[in-house]
Amino acid sequence: MDLGKIGVFIGELRNERNLTQEQLAEEFGVSRRTVSRWETGRNLPDISLLAEMSDYFDVDLREILDGERKDKKMNEEMKDTVNKVAEFSDKYQEMMNRRAHIIFILGFLAGVAAIAIKSLGYMDSPVAAFCEGAASGILLFGIIITSKLGKKMREWKRKRFYSN
Repeated sequence: MDLGKIGVFIGELRNERNLTQEQLAEEFGVSRRTVSRWETGRNLPDISLLAEMSDYFDVDLREILDGERKDKKMNEEMKDTVNKVAEFSDKYQEMMNRRAHIIFILGFLAGVAAIAIKSLGYMDSPVAAFCEGAASGILLFGIIITSKLGKKMREWKRKRFYSN
């Protein structure tokens, strides 16, 4: 963050409104000396004041923090990018939900198969034991991947294997 650049930009915004440092100071409840320090890059306005300035001067907060105006084309490109990321995120979440549903259905079916086999009188059957174990394991796995622990595991995997 270049405080000098931010200060110059704040000064430009103030001049566009034909305000003196004193008038701007009154608007934000600070001293004229504070405004002067902002504009010379010796200090940065408090974050709450930056948000108010953003609204007051009708500029994006990022523009103030970068110390320059962004062109409309860049803002449109940013919106397009954000929309694409959101769309991808929605599709990814949908895919993960489908996988979780499939896992839970398989676990449920394995449990039903174990109960059916046992109800037919095959209590000690290896197939019934396998179905029972599979049902327990699949349901446990499904619970883990849909919990916060599963989210942490996916984040770890992404950092470990997919980051530069």
